[in-house]
Amino acid sequence: MAARNNHTVDDLFSSFNSPPATPHLNYGTDPPNLISFDDDLEQQDYDNTPTTSRPLMVFDRFYDSSSEDGSTNTTGGDNSLVNAAGNRLDYMMQYLDRKLLTENEVKQALPEFIGSGGGRGMFRLPVKAAVHPNRPPSLEFRPHPLRETQIGCFVRVLEGAGDGRQLWGGCESGVRVWDMKDMYCEGEEEREVVFYESVRTSPTLSLVVDDGNKAVWSGHKDGRIRCWRMDQCFDDYDVPFKPYISWQAHRGPVLSLVISSYGDLWSGSEGGAITVWPWETLEKAFLLPKEEKNLASRDIEKSYIDLKNQVAANGISCSILSADVKYLLSDRSAAKVWSAGPLAFALWDAYTRELLKVFNIDGLAENLTVIQDLTAEEEAKMKFASNTKKDKLPSSMSFFQRSRNALMGAADAVLRVAAKGAYGDDSRRIEALITTADGTIWTGSASGLIVKWDANGNRLQDFQHHPYAIRCLCTFGLRVWVGYASGTLQVLDLDGNILGEWVAHGSPIIDMAVGPGYIFTLANDGGIRGWSILTPGALDKIFSSELSDRELLYTRLENFKILAGTWNVAQGRATHDSLVSWLGSAAKDVDIVAVGLQEVEMGAGFLAMSAARETMQVGLEGSSAGQWWLDMIGRTLDEGSSFHRVGSRQLAGMLIGVWVRYNIRGHVGDIDVAAVPCGFGNAIGNKGAVGLRMRIYGRIICFVNCHFAAHLEAVNRRNADFDHVYKTMSFNRSSNLVNASSAAVSSAIQTTRLENAMGSLSVNELPELSEADMIVFLGDFNYRLDDISYDEARDFISQRSFDWLREKDQLHIEMKAGTVFQGMREAVITFPPTYKFERHQPGLAGYDSGEKKRIPAWCDRVLYRDNRPDSSDICSLNCPVVSSVLQYEACMDVTDSDHKPVRCIFSVELARVDEPKRRKLFGEIMTSNNKVRRILEEECKFPEAILSTNNIILQDNDTSVLRITNKSGEDKALFKVICEGQCNIKDGKQASSHHPRGSYGFPRWLEVKPTVGIIEPNHIVEISVHHQGYETLNEYVDGVPQNSWCEDVRGMEVMLVVEVRGSCTTERKCHRVRVRHNQSLSDRHMPMEQRADDSTRDHASVLHRSDIRWLTGSRDVVDHIRDLHTP
Repeated sequence: MAARNNHTVDDLFSSFNSPPATPHLNYGTDPPNLISFDDDLEQQDYDNTPTTSRPLMVFDRFYDSSSEDGSTNTTGGDNSLVNAAGNRLDYMMQYLDRKLLTENEVKQALPEFIGSGGGRGMFRLPVKAAVHPNRPPSLEFRPHPLRETQIGCFVRVLEGAGDGRQLWGGCESGVRVWDMKDMYCEGEEEREVVFYESVRTSPTLSLVVDDGNKAVWSGHKDGRIRCWRMDQCFDDYDVPFKPYISWQAHRGPVLSLVISSYGDLWSGSEGGAITVWPWETLEKAFLLPKEEKNLASRDIEKSYIDLKNQVAANGISCSILSADVKYLLSDRSAAKVWSAGPLAFALWDAYTRELLKVFNIDGLAENLTVIQDLTAEEEAKMKFASNTKKDKLPSSMSFFQRSRNALMGAADAVLRVAAKGAYGDDSRRIEALITTADGTIWTGSASGLIVKWDANGNRLQDFQHHPYAIRCLCTFGLRVWVGYASGTLQVLDLDGNILGEWVAHGSPIIDMAVGPGYIFTLANDGGIRGWSILTPGALDKIFSSELSDRELLYTRLENFKILAGTWNVAQGRATHDSLVSWLGSAAKDVDIVAVGLQEVEMGAGFLAMSAARETMQVGLEGSSAGQWWLDMIGRTLDEGSSFHRVGSRQLAGMLIGVWVRYNIRGHVGDIDVAAVPCGFGNAIGNKGAVGLRMRIYGRIICFVNCHFAAHLEAVNRRNADFDHVYKTMSFNRSSNLVNASSAAVSSAIQTTRLENAMGSLSVNELPELSEADMIVFLGDFNYRLDDISYDEARDFISQRSFDWLREKDQLHIEMKAGTVFQGMREAVITFPPTYKFERHQPGLAGYDSGEKKRIPAWCDRVLYRDNRPDSSDICSLNCPVVSSVLQYEACMDVTDSDHKPVRCIFSVELARVDEPKRRKLFGEIMTSNNKVRRILEEECKFPEAILSTNNIILQDNDTSVLRITNKSGEDKALFKVICEGQCNIKDGKQASSHHPRGSYGFPRWLEVKPTVGIIEPNHIVEISVHHQGYETLNEYVDGVPQNSWCEDVRGMEVMLVVEVRGSCTTERKCHRVRVRHNQSLSDRHMPMEQRADDSTRDHASVLHRSDIRWLTGSRDVVDHIRDLHTP
């Protein structure tokens, strides 16, 4: 044994100096090459070929390949060398363990028969690699979590903070926040970036971030709105944080939230309900001490403005008022708010809160029906009478108005019910809504159509690049990111041209958010990935090469065993001893047990009821006979102590169940089941298949229990049954889908797959089974022996001449011809045929001796396919699942059926990604790679821009023009104007600090247009700054205005901030512009003193600015503005 170990070590070190080769196990006398690092995967969208020209050695993968020409980065060099050495030793020990285990199991592994036709068409293997070749590399911010661990806490909404320091998520149990400084930290062993979680609340349906006040507002299913402080102390991961303020906002769920350009909070709910929560009330709540927060919540709850009732009170009736408000969008540049139902939009004035326009998805405006009210004289009389009669209820509306509103409310309820039924299946329904840097509005629909609108709701352009439903849109810079229900992600320019497209997730992309240098995509399965804002681009190739070169640093190997058993029980029941003989003794050393039974229960009546249940998708939990078998097998496996049943599925007489050991239960999940009938026109389940799909250590394994057409001559029917099962098997959760939207998406995708399968599969539409890393087919395949008589078969069996019998096996003949089970593997059969026997007749004498004398046959089989394109491939991230058969036998002593049970034990070696280590490596490449740093410096540079002034004084109803000049001759500049706050000025001095409104909104007396835009190179943009007069403020109580007063804005000073940045960076340069309102023309002096902390904080980010000029509406900026130079 020692000699063998020494030889293994020699093999290891000799391989370090071997040139790259195709990965294989060498059983010859020459020292084997350890692992090849050549990626021979088909390159499509991205080229991941290493850029180094010299042969790549194993040691090279553990040194920092970030530097060029052999130079190293001296920063942290000692630590890097220590870490590299440690990783190298870890890998060596891991390899030695695997080598010894592999050599031992290679000796035990049984020889296999491999079917022809694999690796082509729908039987081609799924693409696997350390870095996927068909998509850019991504930051695995939150790797796909197992569904079973997320029940009740799925993340459904994603929102990024404006400063990039935090990422917020809304989940079914509350909200959570990720600190972005931990983005590249290795964190816990189990995979995702650490996060802080809130106290448990009703499911979160909407989020909006208020960067100005460091607050996050969340809307919940119970109708409440909660406010969370971004600057609260997040210290303990185990202590949930609490909301700052909470109040009951709607009777139904809060479907959408947005903050208007004036800082008001808008919320949308079911039935067209839109409520405005004025900033003045919210501000008071922020200023109250902590012990008075309950009082603040009551004040906010009463301060609402009900826009739907206001519109109805004005006598306006339209369809949008009865549709659920799924989306709200603030167009800050035009000072408007968009609301969207399933098939229509409403445009609101953010200043007056009036309804401006209603139009459908085709851009056709709806006539707002005005119901005639009482005459002015009648209205006055009614008001006088109501005021004088004390016994009447106080109300600002007449009896006829209330009656009319009640009737309209009833009509709205009818319309709402009808709308829900009409919108449910309409593929044109609105699914996403965003505003882009050029001021246009983009919408995405369930049909995949994208439409561009101007600020007034006029349809500008539409285009479609993908057939699946759009689930979300996100914009950054000059690009728009589109997430689809198929998991596809597209990057478009502002003209709608595709810049990049790839499959980003294995499930629908339901939300996106902008983070520091990344676009984060949230998948329906809960996974979050970060994509560089420069993707697609030069960074992708560098990251692909670097991550591929050092894949061993983040590769982890797992070993486990699977017991797969099949038995046609012929409507009988087994004794405990039979089950122990079949499964109990073999399950002692395995980790997963998969059992497939056939003919659990048959009969015409039962088959008809089963078909009806499948059609209605009810009662799929199985029959009492099936439950008996599951319970008995569970007892045999010591279920509850040693094993846990993860799932099962029954279709008529076919039943599959899977059990896993408790020590690996935490790594197994995403259990999905499927059923495919093949009998009587593919409608009845007497023949067909049931399947179970599971994820273990991040890899997908499928078990499929089949029962194909019977009789010797029905070879083509059996082949057709397999083809139908392979093409159409579509997995789904048997019950308790997380939400209706995911169910609808899943149903839509499965319907498309089924339609393709019924016809012909396209190149890109592969069956779900082809996506699995390992498939195990087991069952009564019913293939018989050809060209042999009953007596001849009995003679060969008695002599154990199985080699000759195998040549007559129909299944092997068909597999060799490539007509069935293409590319599948089966261990060489060394046991007698398992069909057909007389019940309770032991030994080989039990073969059918009746009148029919059915020829013995190997009907009951176990076949499989793993990730290996070739038998010599070893386990790696390029070939992550490698299996071998250790045992394949029939239990000939079991006599409870006319079939013998068969069992097969697999040894499975699995390679998975150590996500924390890969994430840490990703960060190291981002921060230390010289090429990456040069590209970032080049792409993320700021265009040089100057402003015409940094001081503006406005008189009543005055207008001034602020000009921004982009002095860059090559790059576009993106600008955004926000209001950092306002303060009072007394005696020429600042009397208070600047207090920001919601989300840096503008005070109601000031109008700034446009607030966002794009400046072409060597161009100027003009921004209008207008005093809107004296604002009359209303205090609302329970939706009714109670008190009104005129706001005094004399001596008010507003600090505008003009943010200027390039198109490919989240960093920005800021320039402050003071805007003051004065009544006296003589009072134009504006103090320029700056606070010390402001000058220190902003010194590095302030733009070069021009000479200060005072501007009014009558005095324009001088003509030589284009020639302004920076000081």
